[in-house]
Amino acid sequence: MNGVQNSQTIAHLLGGRISPEELEAAQMEAGSLLDELEKRGHDTFALFSHIAQKCGMEAVELTPKYPAPSAAHLITPETALRYQIVPLESNDRMLTIAFGDPLDIETLDTLQHLFNQPLNIVAALPEQIAETLARLYPETDSEPGSILSAAPTKKENAALSETADSDEPIIKLVNMLIVEGFKQRASDIHIEPLSKTFRIRYRIDGALREIEGPPRRLHPTVISRIKIMAGMKISEKRLPQDGRIEIRVQGRDLDLRVSSIPTNHGESIVMRILDKQNLALGLPNLGFYEDDQAAFERLIRYPDGILLITGPTGSGKTTTLYACLNHLNKPDRKIITVEDPVEYQLSGVNQVHVRSEIGLTFSAALRSILRQAPNIIMIGEIRDRETAEIAVNAALTGHLVLSTLHTNDAPSAITRLADIGVKPFLASSSVRGIMAQRLVRQICTECKCPHIPTETELRILGSAPALYKGEGCPACGNTGYLGRKGIFELMHVNDEIRQMIYSGLSASELRAQARALGMRTLREDGLRKAADGITTLSEVLRVTMRDEN
Repeated sequence: MNGVQNSQTIAHLLGGRISPEELEAAQMEAGSLLDELEKRGHDTFALFSHIAQKCGMEAVELTPKYPAPSAAHLITPETALRYQIVPLESNDRMLTIAFGDPLDIETLDTLQHLFNQPLNIVAALPEQIAETLARLYPETDSEPGSILSAAPTKKENAALSETADSDEPIIKLVNMLIVEGFKQRASDIHIEPLSKTFRIRYRIDGALREIEGPPRRLHPTVISRIKIMAGMKISEKRLPQDGRIEIRVQGRDLDLRVSSIPTNHGESIVMRILDKQNLALGLPNLGFYEDDQAAFERLIRYPDGILLITGPTGSGKTTTLYACLNHLNKPDRKIITVEDPVEYQLSGVNQVHVRSEIGLTFSAALRSILRQAPNIIMIGEIRDRETAEIAVNAALTGHLVLSTLHTNDAPSAITRLADIGVKPFLASSSVRGIMAQRLVRQICTECKCPHIPTETELRILGSAPALYKGEGCPACGNTGYLGRKGIFELMHVNDEIRQMIYSGLSASELRAQARALGMRTLREDGLRKAADGITTLSEVLRVTMRDEN
């Protein structure tokens, strides 16, 4: 269920119906609380009805025959899809509608003021609402501008009141761009003005794909619409800006992180799509083999020390950190994160958003949160000496610290810490493990077929395993790839490695010793996955450097 998000509030409301032990066990899982309880044999509608009753609402079941199709005309399709509400019936005195989240007080209040007649709002399961909307308004279901249903912020409500009716085509165009990006699994939407054209590109599985752009003359109005949605200053076109859009697309809650920069031909905007359902990722979903996952879980079970995740931008470091936090998030542990920005909100985790403009830097936040007595600290990135020293001191005083560095491989993280200013004896005492990672595109299962290796590929592999590739089909956009998985290089800092770090040896010497102790390099892990038909050899070669012998 997407409609009910606050698991702690739900657990409180269900007190007495579900045993405390079962509630606690369900809260440990990554999915929504009601979904987890359903997996344990509970009647979801009965639990939902209990929650609705506690909130002063009646719960109803929507079926293929209820409400009748004639109810569709009671409200406009745009209003129904925007607020995810279903009209049920109306009389001279009252309009009855169904809504999926009894805990969303702000939207409930908005709905009460939206209509010109009294409302009777009842609760219905969010998935039933989505199915009923598709049935009542089939003609709008295929229009991207109607599929998008944004829960407007107060800033957007104020801005939208100034939007003229003539802007409706621009609103639909922007909605279409967002919906199409979501449907195509894009991680970013790039909106770029060129000298004579207006270019739109989606980043899908790490690769940019260009789509047909609108006329160049529409660029200023499209940019203005996005800025309104993101709460950015429309009049400021000379300086970079950042904003955020919270929306719901096809029943899924999304965050869009919006960044604008001035260019020679106008403002360029990138919208990063953050799907909150990705929070349900567990460690097995990242792409680990069983042996690597077991080794990694041993590292994050340490009570103290530093675990570093390394790799370039876009290699999935943040996703791995959040998967770790989901795995470690238990009621007996206090977890605090320091992030720039907070990308996903985690239930039960204290998250601090860095704001350098008011002095809340990584180092300033870290100094304060250590007084909060956390068990686990997650630092979005170690960027400078001060942050690194505080992280090391936290690790040496009984805290488990998770963080990231921008390095090409695992051993180079030690060199990077030295460059920042961390003394070798402190690094050797605090660092427990380092994992480098990359993302490789998975072969599309719909068009997967055998691939005969070339002579060059045989030389690289050293043998002739069965290889595969994707021929290209509509499911994967004729690319042969669908989705991504990680490849990993995990270096455990044991006594031998610790002594080498203390002695100040180079990254190449650390790498050679780690390999002698059994560390698989990024390329070796990638070749394993190519041989198992998960990805292609060309993908592995694209994202990894040649191993040193």
